Amino acid sequence: MNISQVATASGLPAKTIRYYEDIGLIRPARSANGYRAFSDQDAHKLAFLSRARSLGFSIEDCRTLLALWEDRSRASGDVRKLATDHLEEIDRKLSELHQMRDTLAHLVNCCAGDDRPDCPIIDKLAKS
Repeated sequence: MNISQVATASGLPAKTIRYYEDIGLIRPARSANGYRAFSDQDAHKLAFLSRARSLGFSIEDCRTLLALWEDRSRASGDVRKLATDHLEEIDRKLSELHQMRDTLAHLVNCCAGDDRPDCPIIDKLAKS
């Protein structure tokens, strides 16, 4: 498969596929003329990476997940630990986002939104 074919098969843009190759996540074969020659296994790896990234896993987490996927003697506990850590990070970020939302909603409710210059939103942002 060439890069456009594997891009279609994996759902990833060619630029992303080249990036994944540059950082060593995939290593497609090269034909005599130097063109990338992707195998079905490469397409499966790229689809795997696409799904992992869509769940918010970092590149390094994807590297680990890919290694675990390829290791048939892996312990599922290793995979679960990585996923659990990521889930905890998502929960932490959600909590921070809820706090930001609540603060901003309070400030919006306190602002009259009229022609006067006084504004609690600006006042809050100006405080150190």
